[in-house]
Amino acid sequence: MPEDDDFHKQHTLAGIPKDFIIISGETPVPKMIGPYKIECLLEKGGMSILYLGTHPETNEPTTIKVLLPRFLSNPDVVQRFLTEAEIIAMTDHPNIVKLYGHGEWEGGLYIAMEYIQGVSLRQTLLQSPISLKRALEIIIDIAYALCHLHTHGVIHRDLKPENILITETGQVKVIDFGIAQLLTEKTSVDAPAKQKLIGTPTYMSPEQRENPENVSYPSDIYSLGIIAYELVLGKLSHGHIHLSLMPKGLHKILNKVLQFQPQDRYQDIVDFITDVSSYLNSTSLHKENKASDQLTEMLENLHLAQEVLVPSKTPNWNDLEIGLSTQKNLGSHGIYFDFFSLPNDSYGILIAETSAKSAEGLIYSALFCGMVQSLKPLADKPIELATMLNTLIHSNEINQIFTVQYLSLFPKENRLQYLTCGYGNLWKIDKAGNTFKIGAHNIAIGINPEIKIIDVSSPWEKGDTLILGTQLPIPSDETMTNEFSEQLFQQMLTELVSTNSQKIVEALLRKIKLSLGKLCQERSPSLICIRRANCTRL
Repeated sequence: MPEDDDFHKQHTLAGIPKDFIIISGETPVPKMIGPYKIECLLEKGGMSILYLGTHPETNEPTTIKVLLPRFLSNPDVVQRFLTEAEIIAMTDHPNIVKLYGHGEWEGGLYIAMEYIQGVSLRQTLLQSPISLKRALEIIIDIAYALCHLHTHGVIHRDLKPENILITETGQVKVIDFGIAQLLTEKTSVDAPAKQKLIGTPTYMSPEQRENPENVSYPSDIYSLGIIAYELVLGKLSHGHIHLSLMPKGLHKILNKVLQFQPQDRYQDIVDFITDVSSYLNSTSLHKENKASDQLTEMLENLHLAQEVLVPSKTPNWNDLEIGLSTQKNLGSHGIYFDFFSLPNDSYGILIAETSAKSAEGLIYSALFCGMVQSLKPLADKPIELATMLNTLIHSNEINQIFTVQYLSLFPKENRLQYLTCGYGNLWKIDKAGNTFKIGAHNIAIGINPEIKIIDVSSPWEKGDTLILGTQLPIPSDETMTNEFSEQLFQQMLTELVSTNSQKIVEALLRKIKLSLGKLCQERSPSLICIRRANCTRL
């Protein structure tokens, strides 16, 4: 007799609440977990699921870790989950993920933690070179996190590149305390009979492989030694260590940290920090820099240049609340933002983006920035400014295409003017929550020396909110992209009724990155939100 396919496709996960929404045919997404509103699924692991949620008091993005229902009947797994929450709760360090809350909900157990925007150290090693100086700085930051943990009697036991995140601002964050152990915990008498390998073999100390339940601080220090080797090497080691490939100034340090016997290693992470810091600040560092480090350091300096081209702070303009959020990615196109205070209490916002990528894109964006600064007297005449920029690019034979947006704001006149050369996005949301897309489209600058540029004028009343943004990354199905962008902005803006401008753009950008994934690594989306003071929230 043939089987009933529909019957066998039913979900039979125990303990799933009724308000779960099933996505991808398998993974449940609840509307709420405890007091946290859930936005979407982040990741599904072997024992837990990570969701993106919203903090009920601060509206901050929050990572919610939920123990899979099938493990709720396993006392050992439940205890490890509760211990993880206990350990994160007792730590408070800039290089360690923060705890917001934990407890029970109708689906079982959860841990609410800081949402970290960044990439793992493993991804960093696979994707981009790291200079010796930067590698040592990261090693020291990880070591300080370990120092804080060890001071509180905590052994991480699973320190590896996947469990270390590098944020978009370059900050180091140690995460995942799923198998961490308090030194005060006692191993049960029957532990040897139940022993199993816990951790990641490549980064595991010899004693942890032999007896994972009976390790101390030198075990974490050994794991950090493997990570340090890989950071300086510039790639994953896959368990093959050759200290002859290391700078001479690090030989003694790494040799000591990677000793087979724990008693022969550093017993205190502070001593390791002292030795690495001494090398970082020594003359030997400059002598032992790899030849490729000069290029790597130049790329790292270009990251700093992004702070000039894409400022992290917005201007303080009268009666205007401005939010700015952008994904700063060296592998993306070069983007340039500028803000102008104009006569008669009016303002201008310029966004330019070059077709070049990576370091080349930053260089062309910096060149464009210089042109704009030289033409600053024309900032209150957007059409003349854009026309002159186009002329300069052609006369200097710069073989680049630039997309340019210029938004002029006139609060006293309750109006705005907007022009786009190439592409751009400007949404206006009125008091009633209706969304309008505004556009005055011209061809991109750098294509036609005889371009005739036009702009468009629109009412801008108190209570209106403006969202100005670069082009969104385009999936293979362009129709889906258009539906995604329109639906995204309208739905998200409706949900963010009481949120300020900065929270709006951060939430929108986060949603874009989660939805479009790798496409955001190729083109960095950027958003600006402008809201007039003393207005009714959306």
